Amino acid sequence: MSVVTNTTTIGAIELPSRRNTELVLLGLAVAIPIFAYANAGLAIHGKLPPGMIAYGLGLGLLAGIAHVVVRRYAKYADPLLLPLATLLNGLGLVLIWRLDQSERLQNLAKRSWGAFSPAAPNQLFFTAIGITLFVGVLLIMKDHRTLQRFTYISMAVALVLLILPMVPGLGADVFGAKIWISVGGFSIQPGEFAKIVIAVFFAGYLMVKRDALALASRRFMGLYLPRGRDLGPILMIWAMSLLILIFETDLGTSLLFFGMFVVMLYVATERTSWIVIGLLMSAGGAVAVANFSSHVGARVNAFLDPFSCFKTSGACEQVGNALMSFGSGGVLGTGWGQGHSDLILFAANSDFIFTTVGEELGLAGVMAFLMLYALIVERGARTALASRDPFGKLFAIGLTGAFAIQIFVVAGGVMGLIPLTGMTMPFLASGGSSVIANWALIGILIRISDTARRPAPMPASSTDSELTQVVRPS
Repeated sequence: MSVVTNTTTIGAIELPSRRNTELVLLGLAVAIPIFAYANAGLAIHGKLPPGMIAYGLGLGLLAGIAHVVVRRYAKYADPLLLPLATLLNGLGLVLIWRLDQSERLQNLAKRSWGAFSPAAPNQLFFTAIGITLFVGVLLIMKDHRTLQRFTYISMAVALVLLILPMVPGLGADVFGAKIWISVGGFSIQPGEFAKIVIAVFFAGYLMVKRDALALASRRFMGLYLPRGRDLGPILMIWAMSLLILIFETDLGTSLLFFGMFVVMLYVATERTSWIVIGLLMSAGGAVAVANFSSHVGARVNAFLDPFSCFKTSGACEQVGNALMSFGSGGVLGTGWGQGHSDLILFAANSDFIFTTVGEELGLAGVMAFLMLYALIVERGARTALASRDPFGKLFAIGLTGAFAIQIFVVAGGVMGLIPLTGMTMPFLASGGSSVIANWALIGILIRISDTARRPAPMPASSTDSELTQVVRPS
């Protein structure tokens, strides 16, 4: 009798179940937005929207292509990431279409640009580009560890992306923030892509330097403080985030950039002191820049008391209107398509799209959306914990941390918990750069998840004669 070890039993048992789970969830992720689309159309026009079938087929086709690629090239990946991203993206398309029906926004666009162009078809186009990039990530990046070779190159690329909006003739000043560039008639937000590239640098750098950064020189008020010479990296990153905030007046990217580094630094070193130091440096830098930049100062004043300057400041007016929209939504909301946030909010389909969620779906809808985001964050953190290599662990937690921080600063800004940042809600808000970059982020997490969950190869089996020779007494 021979001793044979079956190395595929676990995968053979679990894989069909995992495939079926993702397929069912993906079907629900497509069906729920179609139902929401029909609901909004009935509420606004009293009939089913004429583009509902085309919308459902388009979203279903894109989701189906992504599913086939994941099952073919990342079959051990987390089964929840793709359905969650599809559901959020689908509901975002419905919200954008609902706001496209607003006569007030249509008239505003005609006065400002001479014509109205609906944002929903563009968003569906950008979704297709995002899923194409998602597929490209899975097809090209067979092993996420290859990115470690580009640690310092990624830092240079990220800096170029962050500096581009400040280049004369290329960057564009939009409502006081220089975060856009115009290329061939298209507006691109380089910071959305920089967050992914910079995560490669942070993961590669901290993997090498984590032991030195974990050392403590003294204890102060219950915290183990790092050595003075090890504060250099965090001081450099802090200074860079301040420069972004000063020259681009971009509070959101600055918080995202520095916050992601601090989260990854804490995971790499397991030192709580880095979190405290990071929070103190963030607060100190924000206060200093608020006194230096009138744009940032106006947003801070709107955060402190939006109704004190409601009639004199655009920032206060927007925050005040957003708070009133959330309040009018109550617990269950006014219903799809029956709110009035489009009448009182500028950038209702981009920066303030979460306000429409609060008014039309109420507290219950807000909590449901936040739960969907929390599930993505949880699956990303689980992927980081399961990763077998330190680079993958840090890379996954960096991307997940950036995603979570962006949700917090956007939702917190429109709810009045923190100053407005000008960032967009992932997958919900209108904007090509955001949806494309976030689909790439999900693709990378799926690749890391597939590597982490893939069964480790078992050693070759031995025959009875070989085992007899090993145990035969001398």
